[in-house]
Amino acid sequence: MASEYCKGKNSWTELVGVDGEIAAATIERQNRNVDAIVLLEGTPVTKDFRCTRVWVWVDDRGKVTKTPRIG
Repeated sequence: MASEYCKGKNSWTELVGVDGEIAAATIERQNRNVDAIVLLEGTPVTKDFRCTRVWVWVDDRGKVTKTPRIG
């Protein structure tokens, strides 16, 4: 869905394992249309889809645990 409706790069597989804050800055630099939000794995979030949002899921060490993608 993201590639059809959203502008710019829409996923960042290369950031899995990277520090969450660094990943968020990279995402926002590579796609200026989005806000990257760092969250601890398991944090409750809204389920609505937004082209302007990327959840950056991190573990208790602050490392990205899954591919960040628009949504």
